[in-house]
Amino acid sequence: MGRPQSVPRRTAQAAGEPMLRVEDLSIKFVRRGQEPTIAVDSISFDVQAGQTVGLVGESGCGKSVTALAIMGLLPPRGNRVEGEIHFDGTDLLSLSDKQMRDRRGQELAMVFQDPLSSLNPVVPLGVQVCEVLERHKGMRHGAARRRSAELLDKVGVPDPTRRLDEYPHQLSGGMRQRALIAMALACEPRLLIADEPTTALDVTIQAQILALLKELVTESGTALVMITHDLGVVAGLCDQVNVLYGGRIVERADRFELFARPRHPYTNGLLASIPRLNSPRGQRLKPVPGSVADNIPWQVGCAFSPRCGAASELCRAEAPHLERDEGGAGHEIRCHHPVGRPSESADDARSAQDE
Repeated sequence: MGRPQSVPRRTAQAAGEPMLRVEDLSIKFVRRGQEPTIAVDSISFDVQAGQTVGLVGESGCGKSVTALAIMGLLPPRGNRVEGEIHFDGTDLLSLSDKQMRDRRGQELAMVFQDPLSSLNPVVPLGVQVCEVLERHKGMRHGAARRRSAELLDKVGVPDPTRRLDEYPHQLSGGMRQRALIAMALACEPRLLIADEPTTALDVTIQAQILALLKELVTESGTALVMITHDLGVVAGLCDQVNVLYGGRIVERADRFELFARPRHPYTNGLLASIPRLNSPRGQRLKPVPGSVADNIPWQVGCAFSPRCGAASELCRAEAPHLERDEGGAGHEIRCHHPVGRPSESADDARSAQDE
């Protein structure tokens, strides 16, 4: 296989523009004879080089679908994607399949949620890692294999040369996740999307994976989009946080600002449901009532209103706009009745960062 034609690298950051800019992205899934399902509803956010941006929310709020749209991995049929996704000044939605294949792995990379299903179970690990280097770097197999061993060693996989000949089922969950990260880092991408990279891992391995991602961003200036429902991950890793609900961003802020003053009832509910070591013994958690399915279309009113204790008739009749909160720099909120009280979670965020 010949080496693909190199993709010219733009320098949008030199002009002060973000590396990634998502503008009014909407994704609808369409089935014949049924109303379209709106998975993502006009969301916009920016990611600067060397910045870690979090997309936070419960399952079903549109996080992973957004990531798949950025990577160009949505199914070719049954969906409609509108809006713009600019990477280094180029709208990714305007590129052909071949152009996206040349960028994926080389400039854009993604760590998927479940490593056991993301890796091919009948192909040795070394073949899967080498394939990325051979496809995008034009390496011969021997050089690609040596580089693959170096990558596995870099992400902390013990005895990497032997692991190259093993199959995914022979590795632990933590090693499979590290192997996925090694594949994603093989071509030193400028944008990395991590979709729940610590799911189903024990606490020790989670901390190691997060430390690895944090080191990557610090050393190489790679932009990182972290998709998670774990606010502990957000507190220790993300620079800016976008809280999603019903396919829309309902709150956006710096992580310290978000933990110190959660303004949206949904964000406040997520923080209130976290168990705390300093809570009195026997104190019950306060989960967000209902489920993600208990919502109304944004075209009618606030999608969160059926689960919100502060909802009024205005909430059920008119959808709020995402507006700047005067109390905090860069803090934006989509709510008619924002929460006013501060949260003790700011100390938790700073503690996680210090660690």
